[in-house]
Amino acid sequence: MSGPGAVRVLIADDDPLLRAGLAVVLETADRIEVVGQAGDGLRAVELARRLRPDVVLMDVRMPGCDGVEATRRLAGSASRVLVLTTFRHDAYVWGALRAGAAGFLLKRASPERLIDAVHAVAAGEAVLDPAVTRDLLGRLLAAPEPPPGPSAPPPGSVPGPLAALTVREREVLRLAAEGHPNEEIAALLHLAESTVKTHVKRILGKLGARDRSQAVAAAYRHGLMGPQYRRPSAPDAP
Repeated sequence: MSGPGAVRVLIADDDPLLRAGLAVVLETADRIEVVGQAGDGLRAVELARRLRPDVVLMDVRMPGCDGVEATRRLAGSASRVLVLTTFRHDAYVWGALRAGAAGFLLKRASPERLIDAVHAVAAGEAVLDPAVTRDLLGRLLAAPEPPPGPSAPPPGSVPGPLAALTVREREVLRLAAEGHPNEEIAALLHLAESTVKTHVKRILGKLGARDRSQAVAAAYRHGLMGPQYRRPSAPDAP
């Protein structure tokens, strides 16, 4: 439903029936306006550059130029990309996040979840579908730990850029990577939500991350979600 301050959305999907359905769902929501539709990645990039939507709802598998490549081509633009797909395999998650996507949502998500995700992405937040996050985390925790070698870090050490984070910041990042929004992180850590937001801001600065999704990708890439990094029993003070 368009109006002052409405989130402007571009829908990119090669299924015309699905595009129409998504448009109906979004157009009936408060403060959302569908400004265009595309059937392939190249058209999505073209329309996004011309129409400058706040959010591009991007399918992964499309002819010619897929959603991951289209997302990569829009990196640095004013439009934020929310990837919507039927595929939950971690390769697609990594591809989308590394290309600069701000969120990843399965197509089976409820209309309410989709609408909330569009507003969240437009507001600068990251959205990771809980099912995708659980799948990623399950794969990591089920994988056997590599045998220690001469160059292996000592047990409990923190790899790479994550070493710059405090124990509390690593805990906040871990919970964010598990798919918890700020409100839930605050409840789990017994903190004010404003304090969690401050931690997230500091995490982004220390990691050089553009947004929350890049920080979450760093958490997975550098092993924060692996079994060797357990939640501390007595984290440092906020």
